[in-house]
Amino acid sequence: MTSRFLLLSDVAAELNVSDSQVYHMVRSGDLPAIKIGGRGQWRVERSKLEEYIERKYAETAEWVQQNPLVE
Repeated sequence: MTSRFLLLSDVAAELNVSDSQVYHMVRSGDLPAIKIGGRGQWRVERSKLEEYIERKYAETAEWVQQNPLVE
């Protein structure tokens, strides 16, 4: 069974970026997350990560369209 929530380090591994990059994405509001527990540990719902990835694909496609490769 797949966990519903991921640690920031799990998200970093999934996206192949650093933990600090994921923390910045969460703190900036770009990647939705929740704080839980007395120590306020961050968790990202797997479905929110998938939505984030789809949004980034759309943003990248739009950017590519607006910035064609000129050879």
